[in-house]
Amino acid sequence: MACNASKTSLLRAIAKRGYATCPRPVGDLSAVNVKVLENKLVVATADATLPVSRVSLVLGAGSRNESYDIQGASHLLRLAGGLSTQNSSAFAIARNIQQVGGTLTTWGDREVVGYTVTTTADNAETGLRYLQDLLQPAFKPWELVDNAKTVVNQLNAVSTEERAIELVHKAAFRNGLGNSIYSPRFQLGKLSSESLLHYVAQTFAAGRAAVVGVGIDNNTLAGFAQTLQFPSGGGKAASANWYGGDARKDTTGHRAVVAVAGQGAAASNHKEALAFAILEQALGAKAATKRGTSAGLFGEAVNCAGGVGASVKAVNASYSDAGLFGFVVSADSKDIGKTVEFLVRGLKSASVSDKDVARGKALLKARIISRYSSDGGLIKEIGRQAALTRNVLEADALLGAIDGISQSQVQEAAKKVGSSKLAVGAIGHLANVPYASDLA
Repeated sequence: MACNASKTSLLRAIAKRGYATCPRPVGDLSAVNVKVLENKLVVATADATLPVSRVSLVLGAGSRNESYDIQGASHLLRLAGGLSTQNSSAFAIARNIQQVGGTLTTWGDREVVGYTVTTTADNAETGLRYLQDLLQPAFKPWELVDNAKTVVNQLNAVSTEERAIELVHKAAFRNGLGNSIYSPRFQLGKLSSESLLHYVAQTFAAGRAAVVGVGIDNNTLAGFAQTLQFPSGGGKAASANWYGGDARKDTTGHRAVVAVAGQGAAASNHKEALAFAILEQALGAKAATKRGTSAGLFGEAVNCAGGVGASVKAVNASYSDAGLFGFVVSADSKDIGKTVEFLVRGLKSASVSDKDVARGKALLKARIISRYSSDGGLIKEIGRQAALTRNVLEADALLGAIDGISQSQVQEAAKKVGSSKLAVGAIGHLANVPYASDLA
């Protein structure tokens, strides 16, 4: 099948040495170079630990932008990374990227959808050529039909814990940020090519996008970014409102998974967002060992409740203008009610000691260093920051900002979530799961 990919003369004129930046030692934290173009598109780059170039096109097309009738569009945009565009067939994209040993992956959340192409440094031009094409998806009807089974398989692979977190977002925000990052089952096969192209026209805007790279020169990537043609649309997502309440899904079995959350911090309020990130680690973000219980207040609350086989972790989500903070717990249906009540007491106590804050800071720093020292983690981190805040914090600056957060600021974050109206998302055997009004 012939390839009709658009040829960019600028890219052909760039010497290959422009792509071959010197790799940084493994474990070192790379400096990040940021440039904002005249059309407000953000370009950010960092050095790589390997002679491999990763470039992401990050677009403000996450699920919060979906209206009721077009729910699931962002899920299909992630799928579109493997479909035909207006310039290239799906076969041509896959074959030509794979011929140079590259990969094309997609990722996304409620705010953004990202396309990442990974190639060896001297073959970056091929990857960029097809990354450029993804700004003009075709959504051919027969390809949507052919890939319907893929969407179903992806929905079936969503864990019960993830589904509970999706439900608590629905209860908290209702629409906008309440939209799931996964397509609702009632929308399967319902979205037309025209609807999806309209969604693209509304959300693919330079002022809400970023082009980020790891292992590629900043000037080179900026030159590529200047050739990108974005649709004329520039729709803005509606502001998020906090409602609270319940979203429940009864299923068979003897276990229940419950997510409970109050208001968190918006990413735009950097200090408050960091305070909540520290609080997340302090209360118990994740168990340190497989099948273990998390350290911190949440782990203690589960132990006090006396449930056997219960697991809990803190949940913290910061979006551009709103946030959500709480926990997700899984337990036997006969124990879940008491376990949730003990956890909510801990959430509302707003009790955070200096020792808790010190532990939270140490854990958060370790998490950030791990993310920034990995090329795969780094590109997502700088991509999301660039698209949402139009800037990127280097690791050293972020670590310094964490040190600058006081115990009283973390305490205020705990008070905020404890005093807000709660949202509850639950799935499983829900006979003993309390409603939000019972936890007030």
